[in-house]
Amino acid sequence: MKRHEVKEAYRWRLEDIFISNAEWEKELASVNKEMTGILSFKGKLKNADKLLEAFNFNDSIGKRLEKLFCYAMMLNDQDLSDTKASELKAKALTIYTNFSSYASFIDPELSSLPEDELQSFIDDPKFAPYEYSLKQIIVNKRHILSEGEEKILALSGKTFSAFSQIHSKLDNVDMVLPKIDVDGVKTQLTHGNYGLLLQNPNQAIRAKVFKGYYKAYEGIINTLGANFAASVGKDNLLASVRKYSSAQEQAVSSNDVPAGVYDKLVKKVNDNLKNLHNYMAFRKKIMGVEQLHMHDLHCPIFEQADLKLDFDKAYQLCIEGLKPMGEEYNKLLKQAIDDRWIDVEETENKRSGAYCCGVYGVHPYVLLNYTPTTNDIFTIAHEMGHAMHSYYSAKVQPYAKNDYAIFVAEVASTVNEVLLLKHLLKTVDNPNIKKYLLSYYLDMFRTTLFRQTMFAEFESVTHSDEQSGKPLTVEHLNKTYAALNKKYYGPATTQDKQIRLEWSRIPHFYRAFYVYQYSTGIISAINIANMMLSGQKDAFTKFKTFLSAGGSKSPFEILKDTGVDLLSDEPYEYAFSEFEKTLSELKALCF
Repeated sequence: MKRHEVKEAYRWRLEDIFISNAEWEKELASVNKEMTGILSFKGKLKNADKLLEAFNFNDSIGKRLEKLFCYAMMLNDQDLSDTKASELKAKALTIYTNFSSYASFIDPELSSLPEDELQSFIDDPKFAPYEYSLKQIIVNKRHILSEGEEKILALSGKTFSAFSQIHSKLDNVDMVLPKIDVDGVKTQLTHGNYGLLLQNPNQAIRAKVFKGYYKAYEGIINTLGANFAASVGKDNLLASVRKYSSAQEQAVSSNDVPAGVYDKLVKKVNDNLKNLHNYMAFRKKIMGVEQLHMHDLHCPIFEQADLKLDFDKAYQLCIEGLKPMGEEYNKLLKQAIDDRWIDVEETENKRSGAYCCGVYGVHPYVLLNYTPTTNDIFTIAHEMGHAMHSYYSAKVQPYAKNDYAIFVAEVASTVNEVLLLKHLLKTVDNPNIKKYLLSYYLDMFRTTLFRQTMFAEFESVTHSDEQSGKPLTVEHLNKTYAALNKKYYGPATTQDKQIRLEWSRIPHFYRAFYVYQYSTGIISAINIANMMLSGQKDAFTKFKTFLSAGGSKSPFEILKDTGVDLLSDEPYEYAFSEFEKTLSELKALCF
């Protein structure tokens, strides 16, 4: 579908940020001229008044840069072949990099101050918006480099982001996906319809789609492999330069999360892989297949139970399912659709997948590629969870504290998914649909808890291998990924050779050690949703505080305030008990 064929109500309104590209260009020129003013504070940060003025100036430019970049990024994402949009995005990235280099003196200069002087700023009420960031300066003193070194790293930002950009261009523009014969109809395979086509009831067609999809990746696998290996090398280089023992330690600790959380997650999931193995054996039995292939895992195991709703009905269903969140929350969900925060349809050359982009001082935006499947209904709930998290954080927190850490970024979105699913299980009478929903819940665990932890383990292994000097050849990457896939999915699943290539299509691998937070996110969300639905005292109030906390303190502590401590065993134990209970309920309905 061409973009102009989509009705206006289904296209996000970027004019809320800038009325036109010309206005964007004018603002770019203005910011480019003014942002060098940050240099006037260099060498003066020991003075409290000057430091406060520098922080305020930094925030002012930061807000404007955020608008410039988000507008350009979203304009580009709605049509990746739009050369003008690509040009705007490149300009925005350049100016972001330049300002980062100008402001790169701030952390080293503050880090050089005695701890008692930094503490005096923290104790001063005028510095309340910057209290947490100043505390982090103290904590991270040993990882902050000299002014010159920080400037070099800041100037390298554009280069370091290139690996992700290269992967996106290869994956979304240059790679040629084939046409597949589906029930006698030649169908162009796309990233958007791939998952839908894998739901075809004919196993032979699913196999054809799966093999055709990965054949396209195989055609450019050496380029994808070289790009990934270079990205891993970059991660390890930056960690070493900043005096971290590993890229994993840097990613976790620099977000103010205890390093032990990552390893605890991987260990707890590995200790409970029998749950996933049992589910795979159940799936194989209920589907009645001689072999359970990886391409069979997308297929609903209960026919004619998928919720095939058009977008308007799907969105209304989400509103109904999220009523426990309260009247204000539900009004905001309606406002989001009325005010066109959301880009709904899959269109030619549009970026695949879904995301939310918060724009401080405007409102959040959501990109979807909606198809009428249950999975995409839950995607609506998921992305609107991100949107509400961004909305409340921006509403309550000053700019310096509004940006919540990656560690908590997937919690609000997954709480929404769990609440919607529980609502559906409670309100539908059709036993076949209930079976479907229970299996869908199990697949949420499979894809978000188990699979993302498998990704996290792959990242940990590949970064460790590169750090120890092992070349990350395509053969090595394929072998490593295939071994992990076999371990996680167990003996009931046939290990198709194409699955060894799956690492090459995961864009999140270019944001190193991000994916483990999907797993901690679903564990946290399942616990929080249970607290809310079981009527635990102050559960919703605590969650509303969580949504509004932004980056006001450690994300681990913000989450802990909801009652979830990811260094303890309890959240994991409850999550796995929920998985076992759900599988038992489904078996009881089936046999």
